[in-house]
Amino acid sequence: MFVQLWNLLMPHESLKARISKQWCDIGFQGDDPKTDFRGMGMLGLVNLVYFSKHYTEEARQILSRSNHPKLGYSYAIVGINLTEMAYSLLKSGALKPHLYNAVSGLPQLEHFHQFYCYLVYEFDKFWFEEEPESIMHFNQYREKFHEKIKGLLLDYDVILTLKSPAKP
Repeated sequence: MFVQLWNLLMPHESLKARISKQWCDIGFQGDDPKTDFRGMGMLGLVNLVYFSKHYTEEARQILSRSNHPKLGYSYAIVGINLTEMAYSLLKSGALKPHLYNAVSGLPQLEHFHQFYCYLVYEFDKFWFEEEPESIMHFNQYREKFHEKIKGLLLDYDVILTLKSPAKP
């Protein structure tokens, strides 16, 4: 899955090895990306791959924006953080209105992934609108974004999804 993630996000640059400084280019903290999944495990990786596979152009664009010289952030690390946010919203029951409105029948893992994609896309917009002083303020802005999403989920008619990308 690591190689798949790399190939989806960096199609014009081949990965030299599974353990490589290249992983920092997509927002991992070191040369072995597996160490960044301590908190969310495989779900964090599955979400990153899902977004990159189903919204490839959006994922590449957000990765590019995450490298902004002043407003940049660690794409993969933020993605893992957003997996945790989505999971906590699911676990707390706050995600129920969205799932009730967006899904006919029982929700599946696919619906969780779709909600995650919404979070990634919206967080990137939020981050650039807020213009934080530096990445050192990430936790403060993450919490502000979390509160914004929880507020949206209070609307019983809410549906928080990205439009499916147009297929040629």
